[in-house]
Amino acid sequence: MKPTPGFKLLAATAAIMAAIAAAPANAADTETVKFGFAAPLTGPQSHYGEDMKNGLTLAIEEANKQKIELDGKVASFELVSRDDQADPRTAVQVAQQIVDENVQGILGHFNSGTTIPASSVYNDAGLPQIAMATSPEYTQQGYDTTFRMMTSDTQQGAADGEFIVKDLGAKKVAIIDDRTAYGQGLADQVANAVKANGGEIVSREYTNDKANDFAAILTNIKEKQPDAIFFGGLDAQSGPMRRQMATLGIEAPLVSGEMTRSETFLKLAGDAANGTYASLAGVPLKQMAAGEKFEGDYKARFNTNPGVYAPYAYDGAWNMITAMKEAGSSKPEAYLPKLASLKRSGATSNNIEYDKNGDLKEISVTIYQVKDGKWEMVKTMVSKAAE
Repeated sequence: MKPTPGFKLLAATAAIMAAIAAAPANAADTETVKFGFAAPLTGPQSHYGEDMKNGLTLAIEEANKQKIELDGKVASFELVSRDDQADPRTAVQVAQQIVDENVQGILGHFNSGTTIPASSVYNDAGLPQIAMATSPEYTQQGYDTTFRMMTSDTQQGAADGEFIVKDLGAKKVAIIDDRTAYGQGLADQVANAVKANGGEIVSREYTNDKANDFAAILTNIKEKQPDAIFFGGLDAQSGPMRRQMATLGIEAPLVSGEMTRSETFLKLAGDAANGTYASLAGVPLKQMAAGEKFEGDYKARFNTNPGVYAPYAYDGAWNMITAMKEAGSSKPEAYLPKLASLKRSGATSNNIEYDKNGDLKEISVTIYQVKDGKWEMVKTMVSKAAE
């Protein structure tokens, strides 16, 4: 007997429904979750921004493979990137542009000088922000939306000052900073720590983050005969500074922060780089909780070695994604409490946790020295922040 038209229609409908049930989630079942990101992506600091961006990209791509469900849909994470040019005024403009893109969280900025003014824009919009910025001021504004990716200047400066006095035996210390929120903030903390450990600040000089001639500053410092010189600022300045120290016959070692611990510094300083010290938040990549795996994954994805900031950016992204997973939602008001109470093991540490201000509770700082043209670890200091 031939099937009736009605029977055929029912059979076809059943087949279609079965196919829909068996099919993977379609576009209607997917939710796009946007993360705002801003950093210097052009100019002399672009290598910092690209390194940070790569770490974020790696985390987001991994998360997308996991098909994480948020608000009843599979989340498709994406990065909304802007170049803030390491300029505070540009950063505020960029921040508003990012907010207007309807993002669900902020992974940036990079510099303290851009992060701090931009943070008020994000806070007004109720958007959680995890930044690379290390200036203490960032998390001391009273916002419940501000979090860090790495150790603050207060914590790092204390370690630097102690190292200068106790390990290098320097009693007379000269300090230079570039007047940025990062450079001055770190230098201030180092000055406090030097004095707290029994040292004396014999000279305090200032430059800017565009300068490359430090002859006058260094000549003034040479007259004070310091046992060590600390510089708070970027590798674009510390490299030429170290070379000019050698030209002037200054034998005191140069000590600086994490922005100096770079390949760029080694290139700019040349043979004069040897003997320079630099601190870096965290521990060496191979000693990180999952550093070797991160390094392998990073190389496979970008065909190059990760820089200083990539693993911290990677963990910053996963901190926000994990908070969303725990809340089951990408809505800022839903996942913000989960971010504040977060406890997880990541690439950089087995103990990622925030204090009431949004600073990391675990303090880890490593001191490096240039030997034979390469950065080598000197010592690592790990402790818990005071509650």
